[in-house]
Amino acid sequence: MNEIKKTNFSLRTFLLKTLLDPVLWYTVLIMSALMFHYRDRVKDDTDGYFFSACWGIATYIIGWLMFRVFDYMQKHHIIGFGIYAALVAVFGFGIRVSINNGIENYPISWMLWFLTPQDSVEYNKWYTIGFFLLFLLFMASVIYYFTHVRYRIFMNFLIFIIPFAIYGKEYEKMPTLFIIFLAVGYILLMVYYRQLKDDETTEFVHRKRSWKVIAAYAMAFASIAAIFPKPKVNADRTYIETLINAEQLTDKLVDILNVFRDTSSGQQFRSNQNWAVYDAVSDGPLRIKTKTFSSYDYEKDEWKAKESDNYFYDRTEAYSAPMNISPVMGMADVFLEAARLDSGYAEEFGLTEYAEKGLDTPEIKHVKFYSMSGVVGYASGAETAPVPQFAIKMTDCSRKGLMFRYHSGVISAAKEVDEKIRMDTFATTERFEFDYSDDSFFDSPTNRSFIEQINKADYDKLLERTEEVLNANYKDGLAESDENFNAICDYFFEQNYLYNNVESFFLDYGNNARIKELADKITAGCETEYEKALKLEQYFYNNDYKYDLGYRKKKGENAENFIFDTKTGVCYEYATSMVLLARAAGIPARYCEGYNMTKKSNELTFKDANYYVTSQDAHGFPELYIKGYGWISFEPTITDEVIETKKGSATEMLSKAGLVILLIGLLAVLFLFVYPWLSHKIFVLRSKKRSPKELVMAVMHRICKVYDIENVNTSHEVCGLVHEASGADIEETARLFDRTVYGEKPIGEYEKQRALEEYIRAYEAFRESRKRKGITNR
Repeated sequence: MNEIKKTNFSLRTFLLKTLLDPVLWYTVLIMSALMFHYRDRVKDDTDGYFFSACWGIATYIIGWLMFRVFDYMQKHHIIGFGIYAALVAVFGFGIRVSINNGIENYPISWMLWFLTPQDSVEYNKWYTIGFFLLFLLFMASVIYYFTHVRYRIFMNFLIFIIPFAIYGKEYEKMPTLFIIFLAVGYILLMVYYRQLKDDETTEFVHRKRSWKVIAAYAMAFASIAAIFPKPKVNADRTYIETLINAEQLTDKLVDILNVFRDTSSGQQFRSNQNWAVYDAVSDGPLRIKTKTFSSYDYEKDEWKAKESDNYFYDRTEAYSAPMNISPVMGMADVFLEAARLDSGYAEEFGLTEYAEKGLDTPEIKHVKFYSMSGVVGYASGAETAPVPQFAIKMTDCSRKGLMFRYHSGVISAAKEVDEKIRMDTFATTERFEFDYSDDSFFDSPTNRSFIEQINKADYDKLLERTEEVLNANYKDGLAESDENFNAICDYFFEQNYLYNNVESFFLDYGNNARIKELADKITAGCETEYEKALKLEQYFYNNDYKYDLGYRKKKGENAENFIFDTKTGVCYEYATSMVLLARAAGIPARYCEGYNMTKKSNELTFKDANYYVTSQDAHGFPELYIKGYGWISFEPTITDEVIETKKGSATEMLSKAGLVILLIGLLAVLFLFVYPWLSHKIFVLRSKKRSPKELVMAVMHRICKVYDIENVNTSHEVCGLVHEASGADIEETARLFDRTVYGEKPIGEYEKQRALEEYIRAYEAFRESRKRKGITNR
């Protein structure tokens, strides 16, 4: 059997062995999973999978070459180490070039980009290449070493969890298929490269003879783990997330990321991050405002903060001092107060009846917020306070230091640097308390009638006359004696300044003809701005718009595309579109960001709290200036369909994937059972085309393969092993093999047929012997 024993180099064998190396494929899986995390978030997830697959192919090609260097190192340590050092230098050069190219026109360094949640930064091609080169060098080196050179199960486990740690640093769920493939790949490697020693109780089974069992086990593991029902566990993760918090950013990172704070593209609303933001004590759900933006850029699909958003009006340094935000009924309180003070003013604008009887004042409520920044391990607190909708006053705050209130009603921490006021951050464990009015003003027919009456007046003249009345009463000393009057006057002068000086910002819709035409069509027939606002809000509910967290806008898409073409997006698209439509309809409007507080719980970190807010509650919404009342938020986002359009839970996706894997597994198992019979039939058919010598050699090799006989045996030894295993006689085939291979004597068609018949009998005998032993998988 010298022909079987030959170990001369075979390119085909070498390529099959190295290209099918399970360690190489496992490296490809790990790198593919990692690169999916660093995909371009603007594009669809489908593009992300293609992106990941391309990097997987690159890993396969480069990794194969690297593994050949590692093979050489095992045989030639000194020279091999020199080659490896050169390889590291090449990778290092590539990494450096990539990072240097990436930093151009990009506001943060590579390390900060790596640490920052990818949903919060723009995709950087060069940084991504640098990440790939760095991790490929590391992963390929350590995975090869701890499998091919020195197997260590613990080190392999640490390598296995690295992709999960990368995803976990910002609470992103790794795609289900990656989870399953990585888990199965890890198990296969663990079993395939196990290190056992034969003893009296343990028999080492050669890998070639155990691969089917290993594959079956891996398939069963993947299917059962995915399909088997998972228990639902409600656990308080606060403690562990405080100890191990990969989301924690340094103060330096927070400062550098300030460049993103004056703009918003709504990317955060598509994030999978979910960390605690506030615990609250509240009588009911609330909308919270933390930022406003006044200028929209169609080209970039981005909002920018203008002077009206960032200019502060009021400030206080006293600990726990109250800070007025708005009267209970906003501008309605102002006009009503002016009507009460001046009967001529009331008669001029038809407000006499309201001055005598008053309006239906909404109920005043109280809310307390506890910042969770310190609890979840952030290095810095938020810049702005969580201001509830219809806020009247910040009654208390644990901050000891300067604060100021913007024209927009947002309250921010501040500090004085070189005699100038600069933004600051609140403490990570801050407490805020507010009085706010219930959202019921427009539920009252009396109040709606009052707003209708205001809308009949020339609003500019109304503001001018109101200022005269209030100024006249200031001279009478009412501002000093009546705290409520003082707050009303301050609010009016602030809003009057804002309305008269920056109204152009709030009416700018880019002169988009399509948006103007649609706004006029929607609001046709409406008598008041409030009616127009309601029509605009309801438009999205009645015209097949869809809320989809998974939707990724194509480059160049903006609010116009959302309104007229795609009709698919998240709160950012809905809010932006309503602001632009409102402006086109002549209603001052601005885009706001904050949170929707709707989740209740009796088991929170702060024992008196009953509501909580997480990062997934982040929300964008429009605020419109309704003449007679002032700024009020609306909700165009189709929240009643959110649950239906969100992707299923991880468990559901895992179960679906498990069904797919189980189906593939069943097909694979079926193939394993059919393959031996099928390969036997194919061998017989192909034998008819072989020459007599080729057939005899092929038969001997085939019999050795079927009977799992090592290729170190002679033809005579093979005969004995076959007879012992099944009782079959292949003496004639062995004789013909020796004759044609060693004796180099020709044989004819008759001998060819005899050898083929002997193989068929040996194969059938083997099958019968396996059946008697209860084995049918060969």
